[in-house]
Amino acid sequence: MENLNLIKTIQKKIELDKSILGLTKEINLAIDKIYKILKSGGKIFLCGNGGSAADAQHIAAEFLVRLRPKINRKPFPVISLATDTSTITACANDYGYEYIFKRNLEALSTNKDLLIAISTSGNSKNIINVLKYAKKRKIFSIGFLGNKGGNAKKFCNLNLLVPSNNVARIQETHIFLGHFIFEKVENLLINKKNYD
Repeated sequence: MENLNLIKTIQKKIELDKSILGLTKEINLAIDKIYKILKSGGKIFLCGNGGSAADAQHIAAEFLVRLRPKINRKPFPVISLATDTSTITACANDYGYEYIFKRNLEALSTNKDLLIAISTSGNSKNIINVLKYAKKRKIFSIGFLGNKGGNAKKFCNLNLLVPSNNVARIQETHIFLGHFIFEKVENLLINKKNYD
């Protein structure tokens, strides 16, 4: 019985992975935009809650340090907005949890930068607030979203929408998309001709 559930789960995951082939245009746009921002000296900011915060930190760390073991290159300014617990808790206490990302982006960004908001629901107030701020400041934003995108969808310049309501599967797909996109960006930044 347990083996049958595993097979069904894997089959559903394969179908979900196939469904993101429909995002080829959006993925290529994300690669191009992130590459151009970094090439021109801009910064990439990432944010998310819970597992999505972990994904934001994961991607940021790989660009600040190293993405692939055999490729050593200079660090790139890719920054998670959710790594400083003192700032997060102070902002949550003094202004409200819904402003933790906006407050950081307001302090650190210029309109030459890019924001990646990662959210399985697309309805978290702190995600909506940071996206509204980005839109107001003309900071290009990419939403890594799930299900139907929630309210965040309308505030992003570009949406990478994973068509599922299963949080775990959405997060797995988001981290795959993050790795794929950032590998291609890294290839462009270091003029690596042979894509992996």
